[in-house]
Amino acid sequence: MKPNHKGQAQIFQNPVLERLTRTHIALPISIFIVIAIGLIYYGITYSFINVLEAISFFLLGWLIFSLIEYCAHRFVFHMDTDTPMKERIQYTFHGNHHEYPKDKERLAMPPIVSLFIASFFFFVFKLIFGQFVFGVVAGMLFGYALYLFVHYAVHAYAPPKNFLKQLWIHHSIHHYKDPNVAYGVSSPLWDYILGTMPKRTNAK
Repeated sequence: MKPNHKGQAQIFQNPVLERLTRTHIALPISIFIVIAIGLIYYGITYSFINVLEAISFFLLGWLIFSLIEYCAHRFVFHMDTDTPMKERIQYTFHGNHHEYPKDKERLAMPPIVSLFIASFFFFVFKLIFGQFVFGVVAGMLFGYALYLFVHYAVHAYAPPKNFLKQLWIHHSIHHYKDPNVAYGVSSPLWDYILGTMPKRTNAK
């Protein structure tokens, strides 16, 4: 699919559904930062976790999110489109982004979808981590907000002249050279671990 740097994809014929697929990036980032802070505050205030536990499980949640980000991007957003239904699902969730990578209104899932998924993860991780869920999910939501910020910055702005430039290069390789590598957006950690780092080419 050749990237188009102008215009937007039309995903739904229904104008209400179509509008719900677009969001200003500041809205989901603000929502999930506030919820993450609220979870930490609630957990500590009501003695579900202490400060050290909050920090430790926050970092664990952040790490868990980075793996979820990688797996979702690799195995869900880039699923095999061997049936018309899979092709439609893939295009709705991610293919349109590869076709229109500069569409700033579709660089994040609609907040209502993200909130539903976040609620699902809260109840799942409550079963796994018990009272420490407040730290874990706060870390996950912070990781998601950071991912949204990085993803938006990479597509909306020129790369900075510092070490963060590598994130721009990493994601650009995924979009413009090889969509089967460089799945990590906020971090290349799992690309290193799971063998999907872009291959280095030696300049001649």
